[in-house]
Amino acid sequence: MSLDIPDQVRKTVIADGNESWLDELPAVVDSLAQEWSLIIGSSLAGGHAALVVEVTLADGSPAVLKIGVPGRDVGHEATVMRLANGDGCARLLREDLGRQALLLERLGAPMYDIVADPATRLTLLCEVALRLWRPIDPEIDLPTGAKLAEQYADRLPTLWEQAGRPCSPATVADALECMHRRRVAHDDRSAVLVHGDIHEMNALQASDGSYKLIDPAGLRAEPACDLGTIVRSNPGLGDDLRARTDQLASGTGVDATAIWEWGTIHRVFSGVYACSIGFQPFGNLLLAEADRLTS
Repeated sequence: MSLDIPDQVRKTVIADGNESWLDELPAVVDSLAQEWSLIIGSSLAGGHAALVVEVTLADGSPAVLKIGVPGRDVGHEATVMRLANGDGCARLLREDLGRQALLLERLGAPMYDIVADPATRLTLLCEVALRLWRPIDPEIDLPTGAKLAEQYADRLPTLWEQAGRPCSPATVADALECMHRRRVAHDDRSAVLVHGDIHEMNALQASDGSYKLIDPAGLRAEPACDLGTIVRSNPGLGDDLRARTDQLASGTGVDATAIWEWGTIHRVFSGVYACSIGFQPFGNLLLAEADRLTS
């Protein structure tokens, strides 16, 4: 079958030395289409870690087929969606983890394209986060916020060097201190299911006008971990990030210090990583803000 593979997905796969996956992909999509009775539509651009294709189910309803690129395990994403069961996250319709394939409900446009006012988006993101968060059994196979902070702390210094030291040493040191504090603060007894990357492009409009999240990383963590990504979002917007943090804390009842520290973690690590892969101007904007806040 003929399959349109977005350039960013193709570049990611080739850069990782997995060109054979591209050759095999049409046959994988075709076999899934036959097994799940799908009519294959257009590929969706925007991401780099998965092929995402519009499909139509046998009953005529719209859906999305998502296939993770090599090295991208969609297992945690599937776990989050199973636990959420359509509340706060896109509904999972079918899965084939052997082929890294998920069949999901199709949602509408992202919040960023629909809601112009940043303050309103902040409130809406809080609402969708609150819908997703729920107690989670420690036995469920999802990484913890403590593990994420530990992994970031292990990777950040090397990544910073590889990226050409794109921010000040003081900014890196500040982020590492925040990672240590959030790792120590983790408590399985109060941890909840969190998305891991909440922002306006990951919140899509559902048929009832509400918003649902896509692309969950999936963690057992304190809610502040999610709110920190909202603080990190929209670098260069020019608003007062302390006021943004206080608004998130007021709207959710989550500790403002924990939100601020996770915001610092996400801002610096995401900025350095973005610089290391040439994802600009996002990386430079994040780190310019991080340097300003540190100084």
